Amino acid sequence: MSQRLAVTPAPGPLEDYASAFDELFGKRNQRELFRRYLEGLLLPSERNKTLTALANTEPVVGSVHPEAQKLQWFLSESSWDPAVVNERRLALLQANTITAATARGVLAIDETGDRKWGSKTAHVGRQYLGSIGKVDSGVVSVHSLWADEQVYYPVEFEPYTPKQWFAKGDKDPQFRSKPTLALELVRNARAKDIPFRAVVADSFYGENNSFRDSLQTEEIPYVLALYPSHTWWHKVGTVGSVEGIARSAPWQELQVKNPQSLPSRDEQDFSPEQNPGEWVKLIRHFRDGHEETWWVLEGEAGPYGIEKPQRLVIATTDPATLPELSTWYLVTNLPAPGSKRPEQRELEAADLAEIIRLYGLRIWVEQSYKQVKQHLGWAEYQVRKSVAMRRHWQLVCCAFSFCWWALTHAEQEPELDRSQQPTLLEFAEEKVSVKAEREKKRAPKANLKLAPGIEAGEGLARALPHAHSLLASLVDTATATATPTAP
Repeated sequence: MSQRLAVTPAPGPLEDYASAFDELFGKRNQRELFRRYLEGLLLPSERNKTLTALANTEPVVGSVHPEAQKLQWFLSESSWDPAVVNERRLALLQANTITAATARGVLAIDETGDRKWGSKTAHVGRQYLGSIGKVDSGVVSVHSLWADEQVYYPVEFEPYTPKQWFAKGDKDPQFRSKPTLALELVRNARAKDIPFRAVVADSFYGENNSFRDSLQTEEIPYVLALYPSHTWWHKVGTVGSVEGIARSAPWQELQVKNPQSLPSRDEQDFSPEQNPGEWVKLIRHFRDGHEETWWVLEGEAGPYGIEKPQRLVIATTDPATLPELSTWYLVTNLPAPGSKRPEQRELEAADLAEIIRLYGLRIWVEQSYKQVKQHLGWAEYQVRKSVAMRRHWQLVCCAFSFCWWALTHAEQEPELDRSQQPTLLEFAEEKVSVKAEREKKRAPKANLKLAPGIEAGEGLARALPHAHSLLASLVDTATATATPTAP
């Protein structure tokens, strides 16, 4: 077998990371463009990270520049498999003791959508887009993400194809709904031996009976949100909704019946916190050092209960008012400690504090969207083919995972001699100078040139020697390592 041809190395630790994928690319230009694409995604930019921005050419007219055309070919016409790249990316994460998934974490399921147009663009259609909060033309993808209190990263994604793309609409055998795609992602994670304590998802998935029943049947642990209006069949005059259970639970138990029979105020504290009724006090600790008092209720009504296949757990910061933004209505198949549920013997029991801890980790999926969209250009692709979209998204996932890889290796290894290695800034400046010399040799009326602003140097903010800049914004909002416990 002939020796592989060398490629221009990526700067700093990015080269070590990129070289782990080399055997997955059969051609030299693929290995080269893999590095250049990751560099473009990771470097700060004042422009959207379109192909022309990644190639450092002018918008629109620069799309025919050779550098931009190479990246276009790499996404649309090249032969590499994004699924195989994903397997290697996950293998690198699992090989590191700091980022390896453990049974303490969760598998978060969610979807995101962004505006896209064109009748020829794969997966596009008028549908609800979470990024703008309304129905518009766009592309939606369903995601699975592993997370614990310290680390989080995407596991897999799958684009959703709207029903108008199928001859028989949503009745077509090839059509797959978002909950169906989500279930496939959960099964794929199990097939990849990625451990997790539970699947967590918002009310869109919690309200889907097919998704929930499939998890129940396959004995996959879950903690899913429900709408406050979630109801079940009930007799007239009895509680029939999850919000109804919360509002009917005693909160100031000692103040309700015969006030004359109660002890004097000197003998008894009348504050709600001292007389919470069935509500359990829970202190949640956050990474920035602050604490919050939450109240948790184990609901017993309808199909939910400690001794039933599904438990209803309600958590809020104020049981008296149940504020919308800080009240969770959760359904789980994790048995309560001490319950007698032989059909759930394969699932480890979870107390109220553990249920809240697990669902609290779902916030990482929202944080990940901020990072991949605001910094790494998730939605800024300019391609039409489904495979090209998948390749772009996979490259974004690689760039995201590189941040953890670089951070953990920086903690494990001695400080490198930076004087002997180019920084991303120096590497970019060198590329700019080479391209600038090339441009000078072109005809005076040539329309193609490098985008302005790069030459200033400091505009790149000396990006990412160890990827701290992409992760620092999460520190103040991340959940702490300590598990919240009830008193």
